[in-house]
Amino acid sequence: MSTETPSAPAFRYAAVTFDCADPADMARFYGELLGFPVLFSTDDFVLLGQEGGAGLGFNRLADYRPPTWPEPLLWYAEKQSAPGTWKALGGSAARAGLLPVLVDVGSSQDGLADWVLLPGETSYPGDHDVEDVLEEYWEEEAADRELAEDIEPFGPEWPGLAPAGTLAVDPDTCAAQVADAVKGGRDSWIEEPHLALVPARRSADIPAAIGWTGPVNYEGDVARLCTVLRSWEDRFGIRVVALGLDTLLVSVAAPPATLAEAEAVAAEHFAFCPDAIMQNGPENIREYAEELVGAQSWTFWWD
Repeated sequence: MSTETPSAPAFRYAAVTFDCADPADMARFYGELLGFPVLFSTDDFVLLGQEGGAGLGFNRLADYRPPTWPEPLLWYAEKQSAPGTWKALGGSAARAGLLPVLVDVGSSQDGLADWVLLPGETSYPGDHDVEDVLEEYWEEEAADRELAEDIEPFGPEWPGLAPAGTLAVDPDTCAAQVADAVKGGRDSWIEEPHLALVPARRSADIPAAIGWTGPVNYEGDVARLCTVLRSWEDRFGIRVVALGLDTLLVSVAAPPATLAEAEAVAAEHFAFCPDAIMQNGPENIREYAEELVGAQSWTFWWD
């Protein structure tokens, strides 16, 4: 009888694979960093490595959510933003996964120290449906019979999403132009704009990424509003340009071109932020829609 101890089975490390949104982009970066060639590639998977050695793979995951790290929610400049600042810094920062946004340091006595940011209490924008979110908001607000004339030509039933606009300008170029036009001052929606950089996947997600609570009196989970912003990003080429304590400014690269198109967009605005129309605007959807035709920025404020 043999007294030899059986040897453990041999395992060989073959590869490690990371989920991501863009396998080709990740492979290009790490291939240049590590000097690894591409061994295998499809639209959804790329494998790097040396023949006979361990590999490094990247797999496309639908609606990928990057891991969250204990890092700063944002970095912002000490000096007030000036024309050209957005274009000079925003583009290069975006390639590093940091998206630009102006933050209003003058919107409260102690600047950003007065902001309540709760990223841990927000959900994920991709987990919600824009139709469901806006329909819920609309039916809650339109149920008030005193508003029947103000929401004409619409009634208490949700009218549905507005059709997509046609791009009049590149969305990022439009964002830079709108940012340059934000001069600040006590009579401005954004009193003291400073350029900030936020780790976010897309511009529409910036409020959720930092846990912005500006609309808390209307919606406690800002990610649901970001779901709407994502849809506007896709249909109207919007970018989140500025955030105040309770104010949101977006650029619009594909604004409505006719009054009928603008009325459909105005209905979404009413659902998204009733105060923008009922307290800060013409106080009815028809007149508000006239201001949206061709407008390359939209401003929202929650009481």
